[in-house]
Amino acid sequence: MEPEQPEYVDTSNVDCDGGGGPLGHPKVFLKIGETGEAVCPYCSRRYVLSADAKTGSGH
Repeated sequence: MEPEQPEYVDTSNVDCDGGGGPLGHPKVFLKIGETGEAVCPYCSRRYVLSADAKTGSGH
């Protein structure tokens, strides 16, 4: 089985509920750190910060 493609996001704070509905999971809030990605502890979905995303560095 191939791993899911990462989901590219524009902010360093994301939330995941596994897609909602009966196959979902409790909503969790994830922070993308220095690695540039975060992985949901429930469903293993990978969130990757896009190259042109706002990093909140005050620019």
